[in-house]
Amino acid sequence: MGLCLAPLAHSTPEPNLQHWTLKNGTSCVVASMPDAPLTCLDLWCKAGSSSEHKGEEGIAHFLEHMVFKGSSDLNAGEFDRAIEALGGSSNAATGFDDVHFHVLVPPTAATEALELLLNLVLTPALRPEAYATERDVVLEEIAQYQDQPDDQVLKQLLEACCDEHPYGRPILGFEASLKKSAPEQMREFHRRHYRGPNCCLAIAGAIPQGLEEILSNSQLAALDEITTEGVDPACRPNLSFQKGRLEIQVPRLESTRLLMTWPMPPARNQEMVMGADLVTTLLAEGRRSRLVHQLREELQIVESIDMDITVLEQGSLVLLEACCQEKQLKRVEKEIHNLLQASLASTPKNQEIERARQLISNGLCFSLEAASQVAGIAGNQALWNRPQPLLAPLKHLSTWTPERLHKEILPLLQPEHSFTLIARPMEAGQ
Repeated sequence: MGLCLAPLAHSTPEPNLQHWTLKNGTSCVVASMPDAPLTCLDLWCKAGSSSEHKGEEGIAHFLEHMVFKGSSDLNAGEFDRAIEALGGSSNAATGFDDVHFHVLVPPTAATEALELLLNLVLTPALRPEAYATERDVVLEEIAQYQDQPDDQVLKQLLEACCDEHPYGRPILGFEASLKKSAPEQMREFHRRHYRGPNCCLAIAGAIPQGLEEILSNSQLAALDEITTEGVDPACRPNLSFQKGRLEIQVPRLESTRLLMTWPMPPARNQEMVMGADLVTTLLAEGRRSRLVHQLREELQIVESIDMDITVLEQGSLVLLEACCQEKQLKRVEKEIHNLLQASLASTPKNQEIERARQLISNGLCFSLEAASQVAGIAGNQALWNRPQPLLAPLKHLSTWTPERLHKEILPLLQPEHSFTLIARPMEAGQ
């Protein structure tokens, strides 16, 4: 961590964050980066796929599409043309927990772009003719997703281990639900979730003058200040993880896959999340990591092996994936089990932990170089009521000694606590 923070302090300082809350409960966070060539405006909302009610599956992602089809003041395509005329670009993404819309523009265009962005996202027109056309686009996206072998492997794993929790269904939703949906249903979803306390605006780069006054008189400040009873994301149940095993055959899968997943605490427990990140890095990031060194470099029985933590608000997941030839599958699984079980026999070595700390620290430090990345990190943290300096998560790394990792994290990542999925290529004619 020292190697990361020393140069960071001299050449690329951590942007300072300014937080405030509008009267209606909307969070705002600003990261001043006066030398950045572009300013990023990033509007977040707690309206990911896990917010959907039964029968709404896929409507959060569909709404992301429909937002760009026009608003109260903008016709379809007008927003994109206006942003491009300003010299900028725009994009959006829907996740399990939230959705965000962001634009990158030259600093001189930030105020105009902000007005366009707020109007686009907060007052979508949801015109019936555009709705029908864009629904076909989303249905085609689902068809393409269902045609991707790797996506189908992950889909079946999440369905199996997440039980009835929303994390177990695709963010794109279900074809049947979308075909039954209508603009008024989407409008109700928007009214229900796009409310002041559920939203956050993050801005990184050169900051417009008088920003606080601009926002206090904007459409963002006009959002309803009440969170609808019963849909507050903080009240949703935590992930209920199911242990088990499943073997499947997948058409056009290129190689046999072994996937193992384990539950981890939700994102708000940053200390445990960082501990899990340390262990997954120690086990499977880089040639010197235990799993990569043993299975790929020494035994040469896997094509690849990876292990990562996906941090989620209602319960995080650690995922291990090994790709190998069918004839090596049993040995690969045995070696993975042996290595995980052997990790309980002794504490990790100090040099292993330091290497993992350095890799994690470097990754976070490098993410602070672009305004879009800074706005994304700051916006997500503020949205979920974790306002903090950008490098604050690194302070948790120093609390994890080898002894503590051995006692608190490694026992959680044992085979008996996992869900295991074996995916084999489907033979021709089956």
